[in-house]
Amino acid sequence: MNRTAERGSVSIEVAVLAPAFIALMVLAGMAGRTALAAEAVEAAAHDAARAASISRGSSAAEAAARDAAQKQLDWHGLACRGELDPEFKSSVGTVTAGDFDHAFNSDVGQDATVTVEIVCLVSFDDILLGILPGMPGEKKVSATFTSPLDRYRSRQ
Repeated sequence: MNRTAERGSVSIEVAVLAPAFIALMVLAGMAGRTALAAEAVEAAAHDAARAASISRGSSAAEAAARDAAQKQLDWHGLACRGELDPEFKSSVGTVTAGDFDHAFNSDVGQDATVTVEIVCLVSFDDILLGILPGMPGEKKVSATFTSPLDRYRSRQ
């Protein structure tokens, strides 16, 4: 066997496989960050809807929902790109409105719900390398949660 013919083959293998290995590590980091962000956003939507549903009025509900969502995202260490701007909806029976006023102005004894949607842009700027051209620098993660208002509690 001629050893001189194989000389330098390990260097070539490393040069060929290293970029693929680095790309695989970056993709794993992106997948992990996305999964953790999805969990945090889901928890934030749940807490925000729950905080809104136990409030006495629509303006207090919106403030409580924003605060609960931000606390949950902070606790998870998730910094969304841009401002946290939850979307609020409410339903009374089959009628849906774009804010909490509709639910909190409904009659006692009527079914009413509040819904909070949280959208977060998760940034990958710190883990992307030039090795992966065309990879997105951010991913949108969203979650929605609906919580019922107590039918027999006075509102407003």
